[in-house]
Amino acid sequence: MEKSLWGRRMPFSVSPLEDRIDYKFRNPLLLAEALTHPSVRHETQQHHFDNQRLEFLGDAVLQLVMTEHLYGHFKDEAEGKLTKLRSRLVSREALTVHAAALELGRYLMMGRGEEASGGRERNSTLADAFEALVGAIYLDSDLATVRLFILAQAAGDLAQLVEEPIDINPKGHLQELLQSISPRSPAYEVISRSGPEHEKTFVVRAVWEGITLGEGTGRSKKQAETAAAIEAMREKRWEQNEAVDVTMRA
Repeated sequence: MEKSLWGRRMPFSVSPLEDRIDYKFRNPLLLAEALTHPSVRHETQQHHFDNQRLEFLGDAVLQLVMTEHLYGHFKDEAEGKLTKLRSRLVSREALTVHAAALELGRYLMMGRGEEASGGRERNSTLADAFEALVGAIYLDSDLATVRLFILAQAAGDLAQLVEEPIDINPKGHLQELLQSISPRSPAYEVISRSGPEHEKTFVVRAVWEGITLGEGTGRSKKQAETAAAIEAMREKRWEQNEAVDVTMRA
């Protein structure tokens, strides 16, 4: 356990995180702020010290860096396509993947209730923490430094932009794939919804022919359904079922 600068105790030393991001903070208080979930403020009544303001700043910095990168590297694309490319790069799903790769969840300070309800693994929490981390690095250094960090984290996504079409509709594509096998369409079931009305988190699963094909999380049912469809196409669990059917018929 490591004592933090604001008088509470961090669950882990943050030095390994600085090693992971290859950046040493000049002002450790900024990193502490980026890693403080709003639930701490609610439990301790310590006002104005959580990562929401840094999240707001980090979102803007991400948008700027990605816009600048796309503008320079996709010179023949029109505004509409550039906007879609940027949306893909800064989507909650993409940011959650970056946060998970850095294991941000394990370094977060959060209230006991939030942690008990699985807050460290919640997609929205991880994506918000990544944005806050971006904001903290920007304030602690400069735009050039945070640009290097962002582009390094997004290197895989940037490489895929050229290879994968961006106009693909995950739910529509999944339906087309499944209807080539059976006339039935996949159904999307809400497993849970949590959080205040203005910031709900939905968990949805895609079900087809009695098979759970995938699950997804999002700030809206539509976003969660899209995430479930993406997982379904990645896992292709209907193919496993087809293999079982063939074996049984044999």
